[in-house]
Amino acid sequence: MAYDCLIIGGGVIGLSTAYELAGEGLNVCVVDRQQPGREASWAGAGILPPIRFSPGDPPINQIAALSFELHPRWAAALREETGVDNGFRRCGAICLALDQQAADKLRTEVTAWRHAGVRVDTLTSDDIGRHEPNVTSAACEAVRLPEQAQIRNPRHLNALLSACQARNVDLRSSVAVEDFEVRKGRIAAVTTNQGQIVADQVCLAAGCWTGRLARRLGFSPTIKPVRGQMALLHGRADVLKHIIDTGPQYLVPRPDGHVLAGSTVEEVGFDCRTTAAGIGQLLTFATAIVPRLADFQLVQSWAGLRPGSIDGQPYLGRLPNLENAWIAAGHYRDGLLLSTGTAVVMSRLIRGVSPDIDLEPFRPDRDDH
Repeated sequence: MAYDCLIIGGGVIGLSTAYELAGEGLNVCVVDRQQPGREASWAGAGILPPIRFSPGDPPINQIAALSFELHPRWAAALREETGVDNGFRRCGAICLALDQQAADKLRTEVTAWRHAGVRVDTLTSDDIGRHEPNVTSAACEAVRLPEQAQIRNPRHLNALLSACQARNVDLRSSVAVEDFEVRKGRIAAVTTNQGQIVADQVCLAAGCWTGRLARRLGFSPTIKPVRGQMALLHGRADVLKHIIDTGPQYLVPRPDGHVLAGSTVEEVGFDCRTTAAGIGQLLTFATAIVPRLADFQLVQSWAGLRPGSIDGQPYLGRLPNLENAWIAAGHYRDGLLLSTGTAVVMSRLIRGVSPDIDLEPFRPDRDDH
């Protein structure tokens, strides 16, 4: 059986693209070397910062703004199609700058947010206590983003899996791609550990493993794994209402009393283990910001490997010298945020429709220029 599109990688980018393509009537297959809906996509915190696009902004802002606009629509559509609530809610965020360097950076971000039309409230120490009485950090600067939202990654991925199945996407787990059969500038077939798969179009969306696949096609994008460890705490549901963001680290409260503490940033290769040092660092941070979290139960800890690119932007587009091969990878820490916009852009490209966004900054061969 030949498919209209084969997507290699069942993370949030691959599943979202499959969902969008299937919604346009294409016959889609998704293969994953393990189980779709796991790995880095499952491991993230689900933070959706408010983003607006202004003329003159770089294209990455346009994709991010499109994604932020689409997330509530997708949440509603997925709930209607599958009955799964992905936990989308606008909980707001309080951004804390804990030293002068962070304060300078935060002020720059505030200027950009306001220029783009994002609501930003400057907070005094008293304001922080009014919004979040259990936050005790002595911040140099603090602002509130009332529009910031969150979703629960595992639920969102479960919803995508169910919706893809409802749209007749062929989802295959434990399928390892071994090679590509290329003829006359096209991928004629994909060889896997479970036999060959034939598709009119092929999209590489395997996160930090995408580079290994691309090299089999004579192309070497710079995609490196960056480990992020997370800790899940549980206790009283009224201890924290907003996302607390200090830059690299954050706390994400769920309505049921769970709080996510994240995240480390570690270049350790394809090592997805948690470490005492990493989780200890997160717990120290969490209890310093919100001392009452010291009484919470440590429920679980895990790590994911984010796909980092050479310049922090994803690779989106057609692979060089191949007519029917595409790449959507390298989203680093923004995979979940950018997933909806990426799905729309890639669906348009694969279907031969203009994406209406300048994709030059995301060209797959930009490492060579």
